Amino acid sequence: MSDKKVLTIQDISCTGQCSLTVALPIISACGIETAVIPSAVLSNHTAFPHFTFKDLTNELPKIRQSWNQQGINFSAIYTGYLGSSEQIAQVKQIMADCIDENGLKIVDPAMADGGKLYTGFDMEYVEKMKELCLEADIILPNITEACLMTDTEYLQNFDCDYVEKLITRLASRFSAKIILTGVGFSQDKTGVAVYDGNFIQYYQHSKMGGGSHGTGDVYASAFVGAIMRGKSLYDSARIAADFTLLCIKNTLDHPNHWYGVRFEQHLADLIDMLK
Repeated sequence: MSDKKVLTIQDISCTGQCSLTVALPIISACGIETAVIPSAVLSNHTAFPHFTFKDLTNELPKIRQSWNQQGINFSAIYTGYLGSSEQIAQVKQIMADCIDENGLKIVDPAMADGGKLYTGFDMEYVEKMKELCLEADIILPNITEACLMTDTEYLQNFDCDYVEKLITRLASRFSAKIILTGVGFSQDKTGVAVYDGNFIQYYQHSKMGGGSHGTGDVYASAFVGAIMRGKSLYDSARIAADFTLLCIKNTLDHPNHWYGVRFEQHLADLIDMLK
């Protein structure tokens, strides 16, 4: 087992199988000690008809200062959904102060999908997210996020040339390695494009259903767990995709389980994938 420690910073929905309630068990199952900073607390995620929300922006600098006093640092910092531009600024400071020498900075720029920004975000937020991605070693945007980050027109149907143009533009703006998600060249396929700084590799698999809440969080968390276990960039992206697909398949026959994917039953499979 590893003695590495990962810090993940994102909101926590008390129910709903997304964000921290996904990241903490998945990365921990990979054998990696996992610490958390909740950026906000929600009763449940925003796809539910009603939710409560408590912003924790003011707590972030207090946590950072406490850790600095105690010399608490992390082997990697992984960020997910952040609720405001102010939080992004705080996260940049945490990344600067609380990571080991040569530690890994992984950013999932969770802000958009399906060609549009999530509710509550604007182009000012996009600009701040670009600044955070400049600090990253690895970024995991989907197609929509990559378009926003590169001022590229979003296309619902695209080809390999379009994907390679997106990655080239990302690579010219950010020094990070790139995992571009949601890359499918037919209606029944999806997958990822992996750019290691030199070459692009693709991994494709079947597309199941019309999409599920929290799958991006499941994918990113499994990727972080795999990369911290020493898997290559491509193998980590592949393992995360296979695990997410298993979780989606495990949910399709449960129509009342619309709010997330049933990932818990497949944690043992993830552990086997890492062997």
